[in-house]
Amino acid sequence: MKIILADDHAVVRRGLRQILSDEFPDAIFAETARAGEVIALVSEAPCDCVVLDISMPGRSGLDALRELRQSYAKLPVLVLSAHPEDQYALRVLKAGASGYLTKDHAPEELVKAVKKVLTGGKYVTPALAEKLAEQVGGAASEKPHELLSDREFHVLRMIAAGKSIKEIAGDLSLSEKTVSTYHTRLLEKMNLRSDADLVRYSIEHHLD
Repeated sequence: MKIILADDHAVVRRGLRQILSDEFPDAIFAETARAGEVIALVSEAPCDCVVLDISMPGRSGLDALRELRQSYAKLPVLVLSAHPEDQYALRVLKAGASGYLTKDHAPEELVKAVKKVLTGGKYVTPALAEKLAEQVGGAASEKPHELLSDREFHVLRMIAAGKSIKEIAGDLSLSEKTVSTYHTRLLEKMNLRSDADLVRYSIEHHLD
């Protein structure tokens, strides 16, 4: 069995490898610190599971997830992130992830999640399952940032982190004009007037 660990922190990858090695002693692990390298690793040899972080240098984990879904539709992808469920979980599940787990969970929960997605199942916590049920039943109301596309949401978080349009364009390999378009569009969708409003909103909703 081959498992790919994609996280930009070496200590996190080492911890993941140790936890999963104890449970899957015959597993082979491949590691990367960049989302853009995930597809290359998957294409090198058959892979059984990808454990993927959201926030990595350059392309985001969401970008890698979308590309994996296009080329390897049945490959289990477990998103493991430092961001709370209410920020990203629904977004990544809609993008095709097999599950979402925050990094503050116990090692046993990580093993449980990996086992679940390896068998073709979906891993969600009880709280997330309840929110999904509310959405299906039409009871949940979306927050403004939940209406953004994945790319718009990524730009929002980068602006909230203090990056300029030029820096964002360089990080995402996009033109400044394209990033400015995303910037304008997300302000309109969220009914915000300025970056100061955007930063304030991000802090209030723990998106920073």
